[in-house]
Amino acid sequence: MRVGDPDYAAPAEAPAERTSPRDLLRRFLQGDLASLRVIGAIALIWIVFQSQNDRFLSAQNLTNLFLQITAIGLIAVGIVLVLLIGEIDLSVGAVSGFAAAVMAVLNVKHGWPAVPAVAAGVATGAAIGLAQGLLFTKFTIPSFVITLAGSLVWQGALLKVLGQTGTVNLSNSSIVDLANTFYGDTVGWIMAALVIAVYAASTLYGHQKRRRAGVTTEPIALLLIRIGVMAAVTIVAVAILNSDRGVPLALLILVAFVIGFQLITTRTVFGRHLYAVGGNAEAARRAGIGVVKIRVIAFTLCSSMAAVGGVLAASRLLSVNQSSGGSNLLLESIAAPVIAGTSLFGGRGNVWSALLGATVIGSISNGMNLLALESSVKYMITGGVLLAAVIVDAVARSRRRAEGRV
Repeated sequence: MRVGDPDYAAPAEAPAERTSPRDLLRRFLQGDLASLRVIGAIALIWIVFQSQNDRFLSAQNLTNLFLQITAIGLIAVGIVLVLLIGEIDLSVGAVSGFAAAVMAVLNVKHGWPAVPAVAAGVATGAAIGLAQGLLFTKFTIPSFVITLAGSLVWQGALLKVLGQTGTVNLSNSSIVDLANTFYGDTVGWIMAALVIAVYAASTLYGHQKRRRAGVTTEPIALLLIRIGVMAAVTIVAVAILNSDRGVPLALLILVAFVIGFQLITTRTVFGRHLYAVGGNAEAARRAGIGVVKIRVIAFTLCSSMAAVGGVLAASRLLSVNQSSGGSNLLLESIAAPVIAGTSLFGGRGNVWSALLGATVIGSISNGMNLLALESSVKYMITGGVLLAAVIVDAVARSRRRAEGRV
């Protein structure tokens, strides 16, 4: 029966779901409200550290906080992609340092202009991800083994590229300005409006598209709450940044990558295939999805984002040295999306979790530094937060499985 026939009837829209406190609690326990949960956690963390040190919520410290999370957030965006397919990449820290070293050496020692040097650094990361992805898919070796070995290789490559000097100082203004450029109030508010508009439009469009297709959708009240909370957080953040030095270019770069990859993962065939492979690789293969191709692309993009994060980190610190990409960078980059609801088991999560999780990790680290806590305490607290996030993910997964949703 076609449109225009006398007996044609348009398909009924999916009925709107009623939202009750009990339903919201169930969704919360199952992990469906991860973003709201994380925003609540950020608010709690800020209140606790502000009560211990009244400088924590100062405009200057929060601006520094947003700058500090840029590298972690960019690397975490790539980590989200491999987590969605149910894998892990333990080499991102070393890759970020090595890519930054390639950029720095080409620019400082070989006289390359900023743009080609940065492009070479990012291309280095992409090549590494492609190689590791091909090794993983061809030999079916667990991804954590391939990338753990890669971490050692790229750490050694970092030392080799830097040479005997061990440190390369950056002075090129085009590279340094990536993390040291701030925009005035007008630009800040324009960017806030764009971010809110894009998020709201994307969320509501997806909701309406699912309803027209007859797919069960989230209650509209829940979507409006998410949009309202996100808008409030964005407005407060921009107001704080404008009261200090302004909105940093580095933060805009991070947000642009988050929005871009969020649209890719939720609005493209490639994104749907990512979730399908992570949910059930064998079922995806039988459905005609190129599982090997999806996995290789995911690892390539992950290492590329690690390189971008390394470039931004070098720009903020004005140098690359033998410890670049080391310390807690790997742990924090993986912990960030997991804390914000991206599952370690694959097939569940979103790119926004990279930004939210990086804010959680950065807030804890920044607060502990202000309180001058010992390194031993910092490691234990950071590890405890990651463990708690994994436990929450496992509990939510078991609840969804008990209700037949996994």
